[in-house]
Amino acid sequence: MNHRFSQLLLSVAAVTCLGLSACGGGSSVEGTSATGTTQSDTGNGGSSPPAGAGSTSSSSSSSSSGGASSASAGSSSAAALAAKLGLPSRLLLGLGAQANAGTASQAMSQNLTVDIDEHYLVGVGSGDWTTWLPNGAFIDQAANEAQSLHAVPMFTLYGMAANGDGNLSGLSNSTFMTAYWANARLLFQKLGALNRPSLVNFEPDFWGYAEQHSTNGDPTTVFAYVNGNSECAGLSNNVIGVAGCLIAMARKYAPQAYVGFPPSDWGGTNQNAVIAYMNKLGTQHADFITMQTLDRDAGCFEANAAASSCAVAHQQTWYLDETNTTTPNYAQAMDNAQGYHDGIGGLPLIWWQTPMGVPSSTPGGTANHYRDNHVHYFLTHASELTAVGSLAVVFGTGNDFQTSIATDGGQFQSLSSAYLASPAVLP
Repeated sequence: MNHRFSQLLLSVAAVTCLGLSACGGGSSVEGTSATGTTQSDTGNGGSSPPAGAGSTSSSSSSSSSGGASSASAGSSSAAALAAKLGLPSRLLLGLGAQANAGTASQAMSQNLTVDIDEHYLVGVGSGDWTTWLPNGAFIDQAANEAQSLHAVPMFTLYGMAANGDGNLSGLSNSTFMTAYWANARLLFQKLGALNRPSLVNFEPDFWGYAEQHSTNGDPTTVFAYVNGNSECAGLSNNVIGVAGCLIAMARKYAPQAYVGFPPSDWGGTNQNAVIAYMNKLGTQHADFITMQTLDRDAGCFEANAAASSCAVAHQQTWYLDETNTTTPNYAQAMDNAQGYHDGIGGLPLIWWQTPMGVPSSTPGGTANHYRDNHVHYFLTHASELTAVGSLAVVFGTGNDFQTSIATDGGQFQSLSSAYLASPAVLP
């Protein structure tokens, strides 16, 4: 395992999100300061219903086009999961939230191939995702949207931040946790009823905060109400029980739901500590690892754009070097990803909330047109991602001010088409 990049990991807490909006997704591997430390950032979502939550998309038969067929599938954990999902054995492409753009309509208008269609599920209690449509029907609507794209639906469960990003008080509140488990149960019952594959990403940033609150890296020291939930009566009342209960509920109600956890680089003193913590939680028994990419365009942070929710407390380098000669760069990001893949059960990686900005030699940018180069690098170096255990990249915006498929000048359309003409086969 190569740990060159572990020297860049954060030793302080993540930037706090504003209000109840869903956060999560900021990975410290994407930006370094002059002192060599990194700063996590917050992500997208919102406590109000997404646009279009009042109607249901039309559905069609589910299949995915572009690239390697199952006949060329490899033997890696990524290839195995692609087969379970019914998707091609190549690096998969997904879309998450798109700023000021309907994901499905924009994807269809650009004739994009989308393998994974991702949605946030936020809140616990009044106004949470279960209320966006009656009886949690938002799950059905999102699944129908994914099917219309011939994609697998992916859901990011983001309830633990309902009291504020980094606020873990809900864990010891029986009323909160009862509602949390009820929401999780509804999610998996809905996914089970679909009777087709899906993906669930569990609680971005929460595990990092839990690690920071754990005494000597011991997750049993963080109390949580767990075994009052009938499905998890035999599990411990701590965050190990939380992780185990989420997996257990998925297995019970939705056997075709494949689940993953996002490690937070900044949660521990170095990558080894984070990996050890995630293994104590039991996340190696899940199906994939969520790699939290950056969630905002690098240029938004470079501009210190408070109006775009990109104000930063410290000087950072957010724009990765595509030539891999200066720090931070993509070779370091790949080393970091390899460390998680190797260290957490050899599980496949899904890069999530990957920003969509367009490369530029000029730092910064303007709202919906901030610079970034993840799309360019990932789609022109896809074999580097598959070499470190990657299954998929899900591209999405961290808030409504970021570059999207509606504002990128056709970058994603062009590069994804070129990639799919000669895709990176899963080993």
